[in-house]
Amino acid sequence: MATSPSSETLPPGPSDVSRREAFGFWLKLGFISFGGPAGQIALMHDELVSRRRWLSERRFLHALNYCMLLPGPEAQQLATYLGWLLHRSWGGVVAGLLFILPSLGLLILLAWVYLVYGDVPLIAGVFYAIKPVVVVVVVQAAWRVGGRVLHNRWLWAIALAAFAAIFALQLPFPLIVLAAAVAGTVGGRLRPLAFSPSATARAPSDGGRDALLNDHSPIPEHARFSSWRLLRVLLIGAALWVLPMGLLTLWQGWHGPLTQMAWFFTKAALLTFGGAYAVLPYVYQGAVLQYGWLSPLQMIDGLALGESTPGPLIMVVVFVAFLGGYQGAFLGADQALAAGMLAALLVCWFTFLPSFLFVLGGAPLIEATRGELRLTAALTGVSAAVVGVIVNLALFFGWHVFMPAEAAGPDWLALGIGLIAAGLLFGRGWTVLQTLLLGAAAGLLLGVSGLLS
Repeated sequence: MATSPSSETLPPGPSDVSRREAFGFWLKLGFISFGGPAGQIALMHDELVSRRRWLSERRFLHALNYCMLLPGPEAQQLATYLGWLLHRSWGGVVAGLLFILPSLGLLILLAWVYLVYGDVPLIAGVFYAIKPVVVVVVVQAAWRVGGRVLHNRWLWAIALAAFAAIFALQLPFPLIVLAAAVAGTVGGRLRPLAFSPSATARAPSDGGRDALLNDHSPIPEHARFSSWRLLRVLLIGAALWVLPMGLLTLWQGWHGPLTQMAWFFTKAALLTFGGAYAVLPYVYQGAVLQYGWLSPLQMIDGLALGESTPGPLIMVVVFVAFLGGYQGAFLGADQALAAGMLAALLVCWFTFLPSFLFVLGGAPLIEATRGELRLTAALTGVSAAVVGVIVNLALFFGWHVFMPAEAAGPDWLALGIGLIAAGLLFGRGWTVLQTLLLGAAAGLLLGVSGLLS
């Protein structure tokens, strides 16, 4: 007669993963998490599910489904969720921080090098050659997201409407997101099959019994939902947002550069449904057009650096903030570096604080509904709109790179580099990092040869 699983027959619990071992893994992940969210999630799956067996396939997918619903970088949120599941709030905070800290330090350094030495022929050549590669990368992102989302004419219609709204009407990105969510909600009622979520991957039938935290493991005590715990997380999160925002307002006033950066990127953090590419048009509208923190071409260079460094792509906001602070020199002309570093650190804080709150506050609710989480029709509509705004972003970048304002016609050399990059990404299956590195190498050769002078 079959017996029900018990604590005697199940593998040991996740507490057998020591904090030191977990810290070492999350630190390592922060330095090797290249490849964008898909590559980062695949890396965590390979390490935590397949190799280390810290948790089962179904537990991993359940956490991933929740993180995919949230605004913000899903890979960083997944690391936070899994760290929390294994080692309480301490584990979640450590995992989430270590996922972004290496990228934060590296991007501040690269942004400084970019501003100070960007006119050196070798470095100028590198950035010249990777710009067309970035254009192709954004096109690939639109293709990849569209292939996952646009399964019927209704979703195609939302994507086309979103493109027209941002390209022709120049409507703000938050308004487009709101309209897409409404369209998805209405569409879900009128055409439920058209707006239903795609089927999730099937987990092994054995429930991953050899995993430390498997399908049959009871919910850990710290993962049980408590209204008091949720209230505590919300109060702590509110304090962590209000205190620095209040200090910035007292120091510079509400319209001060740092205060406006903090407020702008707080809003951006709440609008990143569909990944970093979805919010880049909003960042562009604010950082380039509204506030003038950096130029369009500098934005493209920042995206290239974000693609070339570990961590979530949304870390490009660190580059944006550093350039805004450094070039604005609001601490004085002789303190430009300090201004850039302060702006980068503050923007990173306000960008990622909501992600920690979403996970640490909402994960207990999700654990209580394991196996029942589904994508909503509203978010299906938002995902379709994301495709349209990414296409607009690709056109915007492509125009500035291939038809530069200082030239009388097309930049044929940049077009050639872009076509080669497209062949490698779409035809040969190269990764983004491999293609960017080849573009950087080509840029070095151009700089040495003097062809760009």
